[in-house]
Amino acid sequence: MGVAVVKSRIVRAFSAGGVAFRGVPTLSAANAADATRASSEIAAAVEIVLVGFLREGIWVLPKGTPNSGETPEQTALREVREETGIEVRIIGDLGNIEYWFARKGVRFHKEVRHFLMVANGGDVAQHDREYDEARWFPLAEALRTLTHENEAQVVRRAEPMIARWLTHGEANGTPK
Repeated sequence: MGVAVVKSRIVRAFSAGGVAFRGVPTLSAANAADATRASSEIAAAVEIVLVGFLREGIWVLPKGTPNSGETPEQTALREVREETGIEVRIIGDLGNIEYWFARKGVRFHKEVRHFLMVANGGDVAQHDREYDEARWFPLAEALRTLTHENEAQVVRRAEPMIARWLTHGEANGTPK
């Protein structure tokens, strides 16, 4: 007698969101030339917004599913605004991450597009209720707090772009 093989249904899912930062003074030219000093100055000056489920101790980058007809950029801007309560402007593209998860017998292959965003208004107290809390974290603390390593890698990818933004007013060639 053979073993029955049950095939799981696979669903592809897409979300967009990003690394939103604030509170960044302009880096000194001397420190900008020294990558180590620039990195420590960024870590001391930059805050990243995360969203979390407090009881479970889960902290993630804000992201969500596109509405009909939305571009990834539009989705990212809307989702960050809804989940965090802050207004942001995209200043760079941080690329995609992909991962798999299962829920109720369905396997999901998820792709998430991340953008680098600078905060320009709003208040985390105005976040929607999808997450328990939206909170600003110093960059180094955000890296330690993020639940998923792939999202921490996205934030690490953002660091040199933030440094360029602070020193030259651009991240991916996008002027301030």
